[in-house]
Amino acid sequence: MIKFCSLYSGSSGNAIFLSDGRTKILIDAGLSGKRIFEALTSIGEDPNELDAILVSHEHSDHVRGVGVISRRINIPIYANKNTWEAMERSIGPIVTENRMCFDTGKEFEIGGININAFLIPHDAAEPVGFNFFVDNSKITTLTDIGCMSKDILCCIEGSDLVLLESNHDTEMLKVGPYPWYLKKRIMGDRGHLSNESAGEVVAYLAKMGTRHFLLGHLSRENNFPELAYETVRNILDGEDIDIERDITLTVAQRDRAGEVINIG
Repeated sequence: MIKFCSLYSGSSGNAIFLSDGRTKILIDAGLSGKRIFEALTSIGEDPNELDAILVSHEHSDHVRGVGVISRRINIPIYANKNTWEAMERSIGPIVTENRMCFDTGKEFEIGGININAFLIPHDAAEPVGFNFFVDNSKITTLTDIGCMSKDILCCIEGSDLVLLESNHDTEMLKVGPYPWYLKKRIMGDRGHLSNESAGEVVAYLAKMGTRHFLLGHLSRENNFPELAYETVRNILDGEDIDIERDITLTVAQRDRAGEVINIG
């Protein structure tokens, strides 16, 4: 059985909790340690029982609390070599025994949880999405991705649950207040996934058997939860995929822990 919960999800900070009942992992920590500990407590988890922090990439909305939490409760941080080099200054000193390095594309293990980190397109040093395997269950977290590819689809096919980026509404972004260079970055192949693109991915995965979806990492300025949900639902309706009959679809909360989901 996997316990999964998005603690915070959005351009202002991200953190995810995952456990097999024995090993407890924090995936990214892009807010203060205090806020992340509060979110863990709100879902019935003791922050002091965390076993590890897993880092997807070095941007501040994913690593702001990483160093503080590791030092406070003395737990290891797992990241690939290029991400370690990119985030070292921002997370502060970490003792040698808590500096764990994984190879992207090679499966590794934390406790009883098998993990695959796969490369994704984003403007970071070596950004990754994660597959988590426990018994016969598979969960995927995939945010901060500029575009989808066949290789990435191969990595996420067969998941029981997918947390997928649905960052922006394209029209809101185009007419919004951001300067043009930033709009181009977000819409580029190493930027962020739009609601429309997320809907296409959800439809594809639903046809392949995935039943649980969370839309995450929504932009505060260029999106809102109802719009992301309705955009994806409309695409699913066009593919004759019914949210109540065939899948579950929810939106991860920006400022608080969402629903706890048990898989397996």
